[in-house]
Amino acid sequence: MSATTPPPGSQLPAPALRLRPPEHSVDPRAVRWWRLSALLRWLLAAAAQIALLVLLPSWATVPRLAALALTVVLAAVHLAVMPRRRFAVHRWETTDSAIYTQSGWLVEERRIAPLARVQTIDHERGPLERRLGLTTITVTTASSAGPLKIRGLAEDTASRLTADLTAAVRSGTGDAT
Repeated sequence: MSATTPPPGSQLPAPALRLRPPEHSVDPRAVRWWRLSALLRWLLAAAAQIALLVLLPSWATVPRLAALALTVVLAAVHLAVMPRRRFAVHRWETTDSAIYTQSGWLVEERRIAPLARVQTIDHERGPLERRLGLTTITVTTASSAGPLKIRGLAEDTASRLTADLTAAVRSGTGDAT
């Protein structure tokens, strides 16, 4: 018996399946949205540090000034890297039977949910998203992992996706449990 021939009565292991990335990318305007959102948070952090330095002059020590400088450097790196990386990673796809998402930038996550498990489909648009013509779709399923989110979709794409998912879920035979 050779090393490649399994013993009689044993089963061959199933071939490894490779999960390909979802087909659709998010809207390119999402890069600007992610950058502006992050910039606002970094400005808030820096403003708090500056306020402490101004209001409490005794706090204006070298370590605190170094912390402010570090905040500025980290913000610059984050604002340069994160939006483009997220755009490269964030993808989505729907089929007749499932919705598939990929998200993240440091930690990537891929999620597939059967349409039979979909409970709700929601649109979310914050002020910056509205200004940029973007929408976030949240698909809630009967899963302990939580909802699937597709961030940074163009409004017309989000409307079509919501209509298509609603029709697919309505015509399905699942019980969303």
